[in-house]
Amino acid sequence: MLVTEIDAKIDALVPAWLYLPDIAEMLDIEVTKVRQLVKEGQLLAVRRGENRSLQVPAAFIDGDKIVKGLVGLLTVLRDDRFTDAEILEWLFTADETLPGTPVQALSENRGTEVKRRAQALAI
Repeated sequence: MLVTEIDAKIDALVPAWLYLPDIAEMLDIEVTKVRQLVKEGQLLAVRRGENRSLQVPAAFIDGDKIVKGLVGLLTVLRDDRFTDAEILEWLFTADETLPGTPVQALSENRGTEVKRRAQALAI
């Protein structure tokens, strides 16, 4: 699949994005710390747009913190060998049995169920 096809698919699923400086302001930390969070895998950022700047789905930030359960969930999915594009697709695709999307369930404090489903993907 071409990068543009992946971009289009993810753009269709993810309703809003944040630039790293915006996240730094929201979390009241330096941009270098946000970059470190991305590097350490605590946040997932992808290069988007004409200038291919790093951006993070807005749904990953809850006010002044990272959505509860996201860091552990990203670890589980990466351990399952999911690519960043596959992680975003899974998190933002509706699941009738949840109901809603996994990222919605996380924001509604239903992270245990989401993490259990992610762990089951490895089987």
